[in-house]
Order: sequence, then C-alpha cells, then structure tokens
Amino acid sequence: MLDPVTSWTRLKGSNVPSNPTLAEDSNVVSEVREVVGNKCAGKEEVDASCCCQTYNNGLSRYQFNENVGTSEVAQGTTGNGHGSSDRKCINAVESLHAQTFEQGEAARALERIRAMINSYPSKRPTGRVLSIIRMSPRRGTIIGFLTCKKWLPEGEGYGNLVNGQVSKKNKNLVSLSDEDYIQLTPTDPKFPKMLVAVGSLPDAVRERLKNGDGTVDKELVAAQIDEWNEESLCPQARVLHILGRGGEIEPQIGAILFENAICAANFSPESLACLPDVTWKIPVKEFETRHDLRNICTFTIDPSSAIDLDDALSVEKKSDGIFRVGVHIADVSYFVLPDTALDTEAQIRSTSVYILQHKLPMLPPKLSEEVGSLIPGADRLAFSIIWDIDCFGNIRDRWIGRSIIQSCCKLSYDVAQDIIDGSFDEDQFSLLGSLGPQLHGQFKWNDVFESLRSLHEISKKLRDIRFKGGALWLETAKLVFLFDECGTPYDSFLNERKESCSLVEEFMLLANRSVAEVISRAFPDCALLRRHPEPNLRKLKEFEAFCSKHGFELDTSSSGQLHLSLSKIREKLKNDPVLFDILISYASRPMQSAAYFCTGDLRGRENDWAHYALSFPLYTHFTSPLRRYPDIIVHRTLSAILDAEDNYLKKKQSLLGAYKGEASGSEIATRCFTGLYFDKDAAESEEGSQILSAAALKFKVPGTEVLAEVAAYCNERKLASRHAEEAGEKVYLWALLKKKKVLVSEARVLGLGPRFLSVYIPKLAIERRIYYDEVEGLTVEWFETTCTLVLDILRNKPFQRRGSPGKFHGIEDVALVLNPSELVVPEMAKKAAEVGYDTASLTFSSLADNGEIYPTVFPLVLRHLSAVPVALHAIGGDDGPLDIRVRLYACSYFW
Repeated sequence: MLDPVTSWTRLKGSNVPSNPTLAEDSNVVSEVREVVGNKCAGKEEVDASCCCQTYNNGLSRYQFNENVGTSEVAQGTTGNGHGSSDRKCINAVESLHAQTFEQGEAARALERIRAMINSYPSKRPTGRVLSIIRMSPRRGTIIGFLTCKKWLPEGEGYGNLVNGQVSKKNKNLVSLSDEDYIQLTPTDPKFPKMLVAVGSLPDAVRERLKNGDGTVDKELVAAQIDEWNEESLCPQARVLHILGRGGEIEPQIGAILFENAICAANFSPESLACLPDVTWKIPVKEFETRHDLRNICTFTIDPSSAIDLDDALSVEKKSDGIFRVGVHIADVSYFVLPDTALDTEAQIRSTSVYILQHKLPMLPPKLSEEVGSLIPGADRLAFSIIWDIDCFGNIRDRWIGRSIIQSCCKLSYDVAQDIIDGSFDEDQFSLLGSLGPQLHGQFKWNDVFESLRSLHEISKKLRDIRFKGGALWLETAKLVFLFDECGTPYDSFLNERKESCSLVEEFMLLANRSVAEVISRAFPDCALLRRHPEPNLRKLKEFEAFCSKHGFELDTSSSGQLHLSLSKIREKLKNDPVLFDILISYASRPMQSAAYFCTGDLRGRENDWAHYALSFPLYTHFTSPLRRYPDIIVHRTLSAILDAEDNYLKKKQSLLGAYKGEASGSEIATRCFTGLYFDKDAAESEEGSQILSAAALKFKVPGTEVLAEVAAYCNERKLASRHAEEAGEKVYLWALLKKKKVLVSEARVLGLGPRFLSVYIPKLAIERRIYYDEVEGLTVEWFETTCTLVLDILRNKPFQRRGSPGKFHGIEDVALVLNPSELVVPEMAKKAAEVGYDTASLTFSSLADNGEIYPTVFPLVLRHLSAVPVALHAIGGDDGPLDIRVRLYACSYFW
C-alpha cells in the first residue's frame, strides 16, 4: 500500500536531473544479440519480472503476471435450474465486463501514482507491505560470513530476540554452547543480518567455534532462512555448507553456483545408465533411413578449447552460381529420449553453464564430448538443413532431414580467421603438422580453404540482407583474461569480434529461423519459439534525449532505423571509439529480455512472436542441443514433422502409384511440411492433421500447457546461468586487481551530481560510481545549470562537519592523491636508469600498469563525458563481499 505523500522521505541528492539516463548503475554492458551456442556471441537476456510457483514434477515454474491489480469475479448461480445455459452466458459476459472494468481501474490507479511521483520529484515514495503472497526462492540461497561472537537477547530466553530486541552487549570471544546464537552477515546488502543457532551448525564448525577458532569468520557459508516471523527483525538461518576462505576464487565460484541454484553435482547413475557404451557405433538401420552426407567436405569452427562440438558447416558449388550450404547439428535427441532419467536431469539443469575456468554441462561428458559431439574423423548422427543459395544471398530451395556426417577437421576461430585473411596458404598450413588442426578422411586442405572462403562470402551476403531487413547490432568488445599455470588471472585485454565468428553466426541464425518457420506452421499450438519484445519506451526516450543533448540524431521508430542511426554515429565518432562504446551501452539498456514461449500461449497475437533485435517474425533455438534443453524439445518437434511428412507423402504418392521414396544422391526432394514453401492445405486437411497428431504422440511432443511450463522454467534457468557467468567474470576481475594491487586507467564521466559521479573504464569495459558527499577534507561545488562539478582539497580553512560524525569518510576513500614530488614520469625513470639510479625506490613506479597515464590536479573541474584518470583496486574477500573500488587518481601539493 502506498503511503500518503506527507510520509514520503525526501531525497538527499540526486544525479537524475543532470542526466536521467544514468539512474541505473549497470556494471556489465547488456547484450541483446542472440546467442550462437556459447561460442563468441554475447548472452541474451531473459525476462526476470515473473513469479515463482512449483510444477507437479518438482521444477520451478515462472508465470508472467499480466493482470496485476485485478481481482477474481464471482460467478453467478441459477436459482431453479431453468435457463442455466443462458445464465452461464450472462455470467460470463458480466465477468468479462467486471474484469475489464477492474483492469481499467488498475491502469487508472497506476497512472495516478505515476502522476503523484512526477509531481514530487524530490521525494522518494514509500509504502507498507500488506501480506506475503509467496515465499521467495532466495530464502534458500543465502551466502554470507559468520561472526564468532555470541548474540545475547535483552532479558531471558529467545522471545525478546525474536521480537527484534537484540543486544550486542557481549562481543568478546566466549565459550559457545549449542543453545547460543551467532550472527550471519549476508554478502547481499539487500538481506538483513541473520541469527544462526550454534547447535544447528555442521559438527566441524561447531567444534571450531567452541575451541575459539576466530578464522571461521573469514569463510564463506551457504545458508537458508528457516524462520522469519512477522514480528522479527532478524530471520533465523541454518548453515548448509562451509565454502572456504572468502578471499579465494574457488569458494567464491561455489557461492555463485549456490546463489543461482546451479547443479554442480555429478550425474546420477540412472542418467548415466541411459548412455550407450564406449563401443557404440551407428546402427545399420540409421544408414538405411538417413541421408549419407559423409562424401561432402564438412568441418566445425569453435573456440580452440571447445570439446562439445554440436554444429558443423559444409558448402558445394552447383551450376549457375548456386551454392549448396549445409548446417549440420548433432542429433542429441536420438540419445536423450523422453521420460528417461537422462531427460529429466537434462531438463532440470536446462543449460550448460560456462564460468571462466569452469564448465557445468547439461549432459554427461560421455555424451556431450564423445558420442554426441561432432568429433573430426568420426561418423556422427545429425540433423541437417541444406539450402540452395544464389550469388546474391537469396535462398532458392531448402531440405531438412536426418543425416550421417563426418567432420574432416576442427578449426578454431583464430585459425579460420587466418584462412579468411589469407595469412596461410595450403602448403604452409600442411607444414604445421601437429601444431595445427588435424585433417581426417578423403579431403585436402585445399578443399577446406575453398569451402571456408565460399562460406565467408555467402555469410556476408546473408548479413547484408539481414541488416537491410531491419536487424539491430549492439555489441562491444569482450574482456578476456590471461591465466597462469595455476588458473589465476595475471592480465586482461579487450577482444574484438572476428569475422569467423560472424560467419558461423549467420548460418546458425538462418538455421534457427528456418526451423522456427517449420515447427510453428506444422504445430501452431505447441511450438517452442523465442521472442524478443520491443524496447522499453521510457528508457528509449531517455536514450534519445541523451543523444540529442550531445548532438547525435537518433531514429528509434524500428530496430532497423535504430541500427542505421547508430551506424552513422559510429562513423561520426570513428576518432572516439570509447564514446561510441558508451552509446552502445546506453542503447542496450532499453532492450527487454528475450524469452522462450509456447505458441499456444500467444495464439491470436502472432505479432508478439517476433524477435525485435534480429528483426525475424519467427525464431527458435535449434543449433545447440548439447548445451540447451529447449533445442532438444525443438529437435523432437522437428522429428515428428519429418516423420509426418514422410508418411503423408508415402500415402499420397502410393495412391497415385508414383511414390519413389526419398530423393537420392544429393538432390533436394520436394517436401510439403519442411520445404521452402509450406503446404498449409495438406497440414490442415483431415488426413494431414491426423498424421501430424500421431507423429506428435510418437515423438512425445509436449502439449501447450506442459510446453508453457518448460519454456518458463528454461527462461528462469537461462537467467540464472547468465547471472552466474557475469558474477564469475567479476570474481576473476577482482582477483586480477587484487594481484595487481592498484590499476591506473583512463575513464570517462557518464553522470554527475551533488553526491556522486559515474565513470566508464574502457580498459575493463565496466562502469562504477565514486561518492564524494560527506568526505572530510574535500570541497564539492555542484553547478546544476551547467552540469559542472568542482572538487578541491581543503587547504587552510578548517573542515566544517554538516552531519553526524559516523557518516564522514576520509579523502583516501574518494581519491588516490600523490604529492607531485612523489610522481615519477616514464622519462624521469628512463634517465634515472641511464645514470644507474635504482628506479625501484621511486614511489610511483610501484603502481601497476600506470603506463602513460598521469594524475589529474586539484581543483578538478568535471563535466559530462570528461576524461579523468582513476585508480582501481579490489576490496572485500576475507572480510566482506567482493567489490571493485574506483577512486580519482590525482596529485596535489597540499596533500
């Protein structure tokens, strides 16, 4: 319930008026471009605004709240039983009108609240919680630190403590009994401090505490909330696991997995029993029913470290400038059968999770890295999509079916890029021997080189067509870490996207789009697709205002026009790539989350099926079945359609006495359901409908309700996976900065105000805030009319405290300040070395990676997009949550 305006708290200070787009302090640039496996593309976001329920099968279910604020309408009853049918119709109409009225009331109430907030911009709205509708799943994923001190309540017993009357009178290390309580401080500041009964602790921890071991408070623990009564300020928690020292990487990774409910356990014996044995070979029956494509030059392109290879490419040149391009995807659904233990565990995991130096697969390695992986030189089962594409990038024909392939080699993105660039010729490549990729089978390196170059040229045509059709490109360079032999990061760099990545991406996008068309037309009520809604209008207008303020024209009428505007801005800012990266970061903020959905849930709202960023009317995930469960569902759906198509064609042509079976050789057969042109009449005919329904039952294609639950659960798991991967990157960045102690870098000012400024550090592609309000020894002058900030160090004038003493910070929390006499520039160090002076004794030379960056000078005048040097260092670990602190890097004679 919203409080009256008189109860709202006054905002102490805000940066919003000077730059409203900076209200969100995002540390990671959001990616909205679709994923091609987990190779070189960014992760797409998933809708987080949903509520948790429980499936019948024990999985978490998430449903979108579309009618928040509406209430149920009681159905009327008939008095004497006469005219009950008419009365039901009347009740239904009345119910609909009532619901529509209440929805209108809710919308009007929301508008009134918005108007109130806009009328009082200097106040923060407050409200009261009326009731808890559902327990949050976050109650079971608490990470924090224990305090090795006994908590004593005021008075006797635990009753007063439950009522929030907690006292910290005894802070000394004393002997603890099982009846005592200690404090748990969560690393997430949104959680309150919690109480843990000593008797509920694991035996080893309890003994350490009773023996006075003070090192326990430096270890991360995983806990869950057991009880939190309405009268209690402090919830009661129970420790489940001791993860290890907070200042070490592995315990932090364990904490990330626990917080995101990601399974790190080994696969169950029941799941492993579903796998084929080591000596498994493709059965003879499969050679009889599948298309044999082993005589075509086929290869994979993946990161050099990848071992779960689920996609391969091929190309053949046909007559009249036609190229026959193939995308071949591992047929994982052949091994992962519905309603088996392996299928259940794959569904629960839902996705493979890739954290730096860690991989948590969705499927057992025996399947994902061996029999299911498209290993060079091995015969493998696949789903293949083959297109005839002309020299302009137009698709002339298409065939989809089951196949048997053999990859001749595995290329890394770097090697593929070298071939595209012409850095190697065939003879030089052969001389690499064991140092380069290995070639298998009948093909020569010349075949691979020619195929790769042809695919590159075709992919460029497809890309041009896609962007002319309205696609949007939002991507910045990715931070890459360099690791030593112990797995500890020692350096980092920003990696630009390679053309070889774009090559693979174009064909994977085309495959996903083609399959989406097929399954949504054959099964319009139970196809699993992926949609990306249009951007948030309010945030998009804020981005427009930001661009307009800095002299950039922006057309946001469509994804295509937005991309065109950003392309023009990129050209305008070719001499300032950092500013363009900032703009791309801002452009990603209005983008909403891509999500899986069941077409039956949005029947009649086909416009909502579209993917905004890709500008595709239909899209799904088909190309990564080794690491995404939705792809396995799509494979089963496609299997049903192929089976129905074969049965339908056999039946029709047998009636005509002209059925000759599937096309032979490499010719593309005419297909009614999976071809380039969908035969709607055949699919909707009585005979076609019966055949499709029978195939859906045979391959256990989920119905609308079940599929909607699967889609919602996969969305939740994909979101958790993305959060874990981002958190893992932060851990390794923290570890890198901890090793370097201090990292000096250039930054750009993104937002300014009376309390803090936001800066973007291009070297690390992160954004951080620097708070300077209530800092002893620092003067702050904020000129709102010109959006100018002036910071200076107090010299002779005594500092006047304006608030409570506990709120003030030292200037060292805001800036790393050097006296100019301590500053050693590279030229001075070079001259000192030439005369034999020990440069190691020079104070400033100990700062890590300072390079050519010099400190700024007080007084410091800052405006939007000003360049400013900053110093970064790692904080937390053993004594609190990990964080990266950014300070101004300055010098002053008065320091």
